[in-house]
Amino acid sequence: MWLLYAFVSALLAGMTTILAKIGIKSTDSNLATALRTIVVLLFSWLMVFVVGSQHTIGMISTCSLIFLILSGGATGASWLCYFKALQLGNVNKVTPIDKSSTILTILLAFLFLGEIPTMWMGFGIVLLAAGTYLMIQRRESEALNVKSKSWLFYAVLSAVFAALTSILGKIGIQGIESNLGTAIRTIVVLVMSWGIVLFQKKFVLIRDIDRKSWIFIMLSGLATGLSWLCYYRALQEGKASLVVPIDKLSIVVAIAFSYIFLKEKLTKKAFAGVLLVVSGTMLLLF
Repeated sequence: MWLLYAFVSALLAGMTTILAKIGIKSTDSNLATALRTIVVLLFSWLMVFVVGSQHTIGMISTCSLIFLILSGGATGASWLCYFKALQLGNVNKVTPIDKSSTILTILLAFLFLGEIPTMWMGFGIVLLAAGTYLMIQRRESEALNVKSKSWLFYAVLSAVFAALTSILGKIGIQGIESNLGTAIRTIVVLVMSWGIVLFQKKFVLIRDIDRKSWIFIMLSGLATGLSWLCYYRALQEGKASLVVPIDKLSIVVAIAFSYIFLKEKLTKKAFAGVLLVVSGTMLLLF
């Protein structure tokens, strides 16, 4: 059953990227992240009460709570970096970098969770790395554009924190109902994101957000909430080294939607990179 949850998570994550990209087009990325998190928090706690797991809060061990908090912190950092990168760069360049966190996740799962990578995983990692490299190559016309360079820094940080999120989350949700674990993590993300917004005094920009941006920010938050619930249910039941690669197939959804709705076209080299990334991801599942 975890396989179905993982694929649904990937589909929703791909939709989240496009919805968020449209929503933050004329909105500060940190503020948009904080607003999205409110939607995710409300939805995740709604699911907690629907399944009735709120009664098990007192049964959470100190160790699990610590790892859930750390996972939430890593998630918040990953989100802030990811949506900043999305605001500065194209979806079809930012997404491959973020999804390359699969490689680091597999290494961390081997070191800390004892999940032994197979030979196929080794081949898959090589294809992932090669495909990501091809996809982030800039056209000559972009080479001198400072803005086109700055997204890379945030995208790399996003990938690092995303890998830490998966491992810390895997440890934290052991023995805990997955919806409750997700809801607790979201509280941390909310506090972290709004803390940054208040520190930067960007909350005053709320009045400048137009209706279209509001709609897409809220929709991206809802899609994120649904994706999270599916992802951490899959992570609870399956191996991190298998669940994470499936979730990263959201890159296909994100790139397809970016072509349809954002008119972001792929070069032949980038398209070859997509094929390598997908092939590498499928190999990881063996």
